[in-house]
Amino acid sequence: MTIAHTWPGWVATAFLWFLALEFSMGAITKFWPGPTFFGPAYSIKFPEWGWPAWSRFVVGGIEGVCALLLVIPFHEARFLAAALLILVLTGAVVTHIINHHGPKESTAAPLHLAIMVIIALATWPPHWTDVVQPRQWS
Repeated sequence: MTIAHTWPGWVATAFLWFLALEFSMGAITKFWPGPTFFGPAYSIKFPEWGWPAWSRFVVGGIEGVCALLLVIPFHEARFLAAALLILVLTGAVVTHIINHHGPKESTAAPLHLAIMVIIALATWPPHWTDVVQPRQWS
């Protein structure tokens, strides 16, 4: 069963575009050198959380690529995006737990993690090679 078969097509598409916009904004703020509307610069936040400052670029790059993959209308692309974001968001959740952040700071990561798990399950390829082999055009 796919997302398009579970919800009306336009709702699923709008939701995926909304998520892509969120992750795009997250990617942009990771690359932004100064403070953001989320607070201090990520170049300051990442070291405070115990991560090297350069790792924000890796996380931002993954978020940006996954934002693009979420809106590509192939289940393999959406599955790959969700799987990569599950890894990144698991790290975010663990980081928030280890650093004892309050509910305000640590609500978004677990919520998005749950959403990505649902998307990954909904777009799970019937065979693992479908993710790594190029799509055949007819």
